[in-house]
Amino acid sequence: MLGSSSTTVKNLPQKRRLCFLLKLVCFVSSVLIFCEFLIYYVVIFQCQWPDVKGGAHMSEKETSVLKAIILADTHLLGEIKGHWLDKLRREWQMERSFQTALWLLQPDIVFILGDVFDEGKWSSPQAWADDVRRFQKMFRHSVSTELVVIAGNHDIGFHYEMTTYKVNRFEKVFNFTSAKLITRKGINFVLVNSVAMEGDGCAVCRTSEAKLVALSHKLNCSQQKPNHSNKRCSDVEKLPASEPILLQHYPLYRKNDAECTGEDSAPPEEKNIPFKEKYDVLSIEASQKLLWWFQPRLILSGHTHSACEVLHAGKIPEISVPSFSWRNRNNPSFIMGSITPTDFSLQKCFLPFESRVFTIYCAAGALLVILVLAHVQLLTPPFYFAQRLISKHKAV
Repeated sequence: MLGSSSTTVKNLPQKRRLCFLLKLVCFVSSVLIFCEFLIYYVVIFQCQWPDVKGGAHMSEKETSVLKAIILADTHLLGEIKGHWLDKLRREWQMERSFQTALWLLQPDIVFILGDVFDEGKWSSPQAWADDVRRFQKMFRHSVSTELVVIAGNHDIGFHYEMTTYKVNRFEKVFNFTSAKLITRKGINFVLVNSVAMEGDGCAVCRTSEAKLVALSHKLNCSQQKPNHSNKRCSDVEKLPASEPILLQHYPLYRKNDAECTGEDSAPPEEKNIPFKEKYDVLSIEASQKLLWWFQPRLILSGHTHSACEVLHAGKIPEISVPSFSWRNRNNPSFIMGSITPTDFSLQKCFLPFESRVFTIYCAAGALLVILVLAHVQLLTPPFYFAQRLISKHKAV
């Protein structure tokens, strides 16, 4: 009996160490699961689809609201500039954000406004295939959700880097053409390759502009009243008589971001920097063409990585959608749109802030160090530390 009791006492420290190690593993696992998985549900769960204004005045045909998510500038890193750790961290953030948003919000359609890849403008065929594979994994979706992707300058190159080969391989993967119209639930969306709006008559530019002019004619004919006699419209395929929504990568021309507001607008030191035409924004001429051709009720663009809302011609709103990636912003976001043929309502949904996730990790790490030091008695509680000092003083 004495031997058995002695063995039990000897085993107590070992059992306590195992128990402590299990507690540490549970603590670390909980922090990892929260920061890398659960936090996306906690944050995106707070986002709600906006109500369409004037819903009570809509006809039965219009009551079917299209739920659209709009995001931009994912910039999947390539083999040249992309560090493996940067890829792992940022791509996991975007994958979890996208998959969580799909599961919680269940949109009808998702638009990505260009710069899907960071190095598409110069990637080799093998690197391009690898980037596409990673994109398809990250942005996988069910058949109930449609994904529409628009070309950006990092996908096919700036105008002077853009070639027919780069444009064709992008179009082949994403079923995108330099000018395309899609209609969903009676709503017309015009997709523009804004990189091809250089206006210098290049081959891709000529083709793109010709398609845009044809789409403009079709839309204008569709919006005319049935009794309106116009021979030019007699043989044109009729579309829903809904003012179009324009989607593109480059914003229309604006001087700078000085008038942009909000926590995800450009930093104060950058707001007054003039924008360069055909590089930061479309040229004045190209912007006027698009406005004149389509008279859109809404324009959605990306490219600047920051949020902005401007009015063109005093009545046409343009929303610049911030980047979806931590690589470009500490506070990425996407736009949620409830859209009908005659109206729309937009709401921004922020993703987890990278700085907040980092703060949680730092706090958890500090707490972990304190617990370990306390367990091995290297961190003495203040009471015992004071008691030892008093004992030493009395001994002296």
